[in-house]
Amino acid sequence: MTSLKNEKTLKKLKMPELKKMCQSDKKKYKGFSGLNKEDLIKHINKCNNKIKVTNNLKFIDLFAGTGAFTLALEKNNNFECVFTNDMMECSKNIYELNNPKHEFTLKDLNTINVSDIPPHNLLCGGFPCQPFSIAGEKKGFDDKRSNVFWKIIEILEKHKPEIIILENVKNLKSHDKGNTYKTIENKLKNTGYHIKTCILDTNKITKIPQHRERIYIIGFRDKDKYDNFDFNFQEQKQGKIYDMLEKNVDDKYYYTDRFKVFEEIENGITKNITENVLYQYRRFYVRENKSNCCPTLTANMGAGGHNVPLLKDDKGIRKLTPRECFNLQGFPIDYKLPDVCDSALYKLAGNAVSVPVVSLIVSKLEDII
Repeated sequence: MTSLKNEKTLKKLKMPELKKMCQSDKKKYKGFSGLNKEDLIKHINKCNNKIKVTNNLKFIDLFAGTGAFTLALEKNNNFECVFTNDMMECSKNIYELNNPKHEFTLKDLNTINVSDIPPHNLLCGGFPCQPFSIAGEKKGFDDKRSNVFWKIIEILEKHKPEIIILENVKNLKSHDKGNTYKTIENKLKNTGYHIKTCILDTNKITKIPQHRERIYIIGFRDKDKYDNFDFNFQEQKQGKIYDMLEKNVDDKYYYTDRFKVFEEIENGITKNITENVLYQYRRFYVRENKSNCCPTLTANMGAGGHNVPLLKDDKGIRKLTPRECFNLQGFPIDYKLPDVCDSALYKLAGNAVSVPVVSLIVSKLEDII
């Protein structure tokens, strides 16, 4: 309970000063005897019931895309997003539609002053993967899009969050004979973090039937927390693609003879989706995916052509819809999709992190923080 002397001193402080005290990691406060953070929170909420102050860990969501990190973290109730950023307008659309109370910063991260980013305990983000992706040109640090990694380092040096979660394509590990990853890991270590990494496949550790291998880089400033964290996730029984599909699909997603490649696709796609099979059109030939799960969804789906996986149902041959792609990334069915073109939605879905994979990581963090 707050002492009478502390109560009188607290009343003399303005709200910004009180909130700054609350956000610090100090266990003792100068000028106060026996005051703890819980008492401080109670006082602030008592002074201004319009401002709800919690003891949640604050996080920032960089390169937010669809908002998958925010979704996975905030449904845990122990985390609170204090800053979100992306440079794509469609990202802002989908994020604000699902997080109307959050403030979204629509800017190139490199143009943002790190001092304008609020203090936080956790930094997370799936930084641009095209410089390292097999599907891209694999230019690595020669690609200007990879420069944002150095901006991440600048943020870490300024704010020193306790934990970091970074996600990228698995090829990051082998790019330039492993030198790219070594540079990233060494820089993170030199910035004060103990690093653990693992390549996780959505299809293996969740019930979402999408083969999606991504590297996750987890960093801790605290060695004990680092020692207590692991990537030991139980393998799950593979889900069915059919369960991810919409029941009523618009005709526009179906192939007809108006497409030049229709005859080739019709001849190559023979199995019904009830057999749990998807297909891909690969420059003059159709490839059956024999793993009984969805191939990796990519941002290239938004580039037109025939990059979206195909299937055959009782009505005909069609591509996956944007909603189905979001389903295959583990987004809940009530996650709202903005009124933008399909190409933008496909790109968002292909760039997203798999929500249930992040949720598994968050559950591990919850046990050790």
